[in-house]
Amino acid sequence: MEIIDQSLGQLARRIAGATRVFDAHRLDFCCGGNHSLRSATAKAGLDPAPIVAELRVLEGRATASGEFDWSGAGSQELVDHLLVRYHAVHREQLPELIRLARRVEQVHGERADCPHGLADRLAAMAQELESHMRKEEDVLFPMIAQGLGTQASASITVLRGEHDMHGVALRRIEELTDGITPPRGACTTWRALYAGLRTLRQDLMAHIHTENNILFERFAPAAVV
Repeated sequence: MEIIDQSLGQLARRIAGATRVFDAHRLDFCCGGNHSLRSATAKAGLDPAPIVAELRVLEGRATASGEFDWSGAGSQELVDHLLVRYHAVHREQLPELIRLARRVEQVHGERADCPHGLADRLAAMAQELESHMRKEEDVLFPMIAQGLGTQASASITVLRGEHDMHGVALRRIEELTDGITPPRGACTTWRALYAGLRTLRQDLMAHIHTENNILFERFAPAAVV
């Protein structure tokens, strides 16, 4: 199958470094991983040719990046990775980001470029993400451990829908923060906040990609559109 007709999720799994290409072109490979490259670029109004060329370069390299290929990991190994690398990390990231956001709003609230309401958005996101991770930890992951992953399609459908909601939350945060770009004259706390937001965005997108396009695909494959 030609690269352009493969889904973003398939390409992200198969070609090391593809996720960075998609991110650079603002293509949603995590929540929108079931969209073919053809349909995703058409929807975004992008010329697919340069993107296909970039992917072919990566595909032709023996070691396109130092990333570990999680698509070859066992399901329990993958679950353990998700718990340590993403679940635990998000639970550390968000409380600190909420604290920094509240500080910035308190000190710089008079500025027109202050991200008013960011702390509340992050607090809501933390609550939604915690509920989501608990569902995985209490329901889905134990089913996978017991060899019952193929019976979890209903749960996976719900979790995929929640991933879409997390994607929407990230886009709203980007809109509120001018693409997570600190304004001129931003203080150290403000810059630290935005640096943390960029890390959260990268981590959450990688988290969703790993679940949607690798783990969930093993038990409830999504149709390519």
